[in-house]
Amino acid sequence: MSGLNGSLGVSSLLLLEFRQSVRLQIRLQLNDRTKGFTQIQGQQMLNDLQVDLNSGLLTTIPVDWSAVHQRAEALSSAHTLAAGHCLVDILHVSTALHLGVRNFLTFDGNQKILAQAEGLKVAP
Repeated sequence: MSGLNGSLGVSSLLLLEFRQSVRLQIRLQLNDRTKGFTQIQGQQMLNDLQVDLNSGLLTTIPVDWSAVHQRAEALSSAHTLAAGHCLVDILHVSTALHLGVRNFLTFDGNQKILAQAEGLKVAP
């Protein structure tokens, strides 16, 4: 992020997935102290995300979800049987393709395979 010029565009799907994941990790930790994040840690992550949105470091990019879903159906048909991609990974890649981005950020190995198969330059 420190080398980024301008803001990083994100979809509402990415924001929803991040927030949901943090909330789930808080719940996991409440049920088993060896798992997940504490409520304080999770709330700090959600607060930091909101600060990044408010400051313009992250910018929500509008998406035509109907078009993304059509593209996702095509990706699912082309790749899922062979590589076992889950829906959220397909939606993220189809969103990127719909928006015409070339660079794709992910820490998910299977998502990376799909993005690369569709011609996206993946980092890290």
